[in-house]
Amino acid sequence: MKVVVLSDTHRDAGTGLDGRAADAVADADRVLHAGDFTSEAVLDDFRALDARLHAVYGNRDTAAVVDRLPDARTVSLGAVTVAMTHRERGGEAALSLFGRERGADLVVSGHTHRPSVGGAAPVLLNPGSHDDPRGGPRSHAELSVADGAVTGTIRTVDGEVLEEVRASAPGGDR
Repeated sequence: MKVVVLSDTHRDAGTGLDGRAADAVADADRVLHAGDFTSEAVLDDFRALDARLHAVYGNRDTAAVVDRLPDARTVSLGAVTVAMTHRERGGEAALSLFGRERGADLVVSGHTHRPSVGGAAPVLLNPGSHDDPRGGPRSHAELSVADGAVTGTIRTVDGEVLEEVRASAPGGDR
């Protein structure tokens, strides 16, 4: 299963997807978005992905977006459990606790606009921002899920690999 992870779009209209990010989304089985679409029009543009989109709202989303999305959610990708939130006050420790409370193998978050991978169980993934990087590279994550394991990369929209991602469900391959 191919999964793309996005966050922090921060637009008034359109998805802001281009380059490698647009190609990856077009080819994905699932798209996870960790919030801050900003406007309802942007959420609607992403909703065109139909059942492939799983999203949460962020701190900069309008009331109309907040009304349509949860602040946190858990998604099953085969045997792998993913917990999603935009941010969790308290940094990595709070995100790790958030994930453990939900039985997650991987925690997806956003907010910082900085791509990162950390933690061990659960693994913490922030894809950065594909459209509003605020000083860093425009980025997203491309994941492959198979046999209870997640492997992949955080990439720039030009395709450069920034970080490797590895997580697995108990008993999954690593």
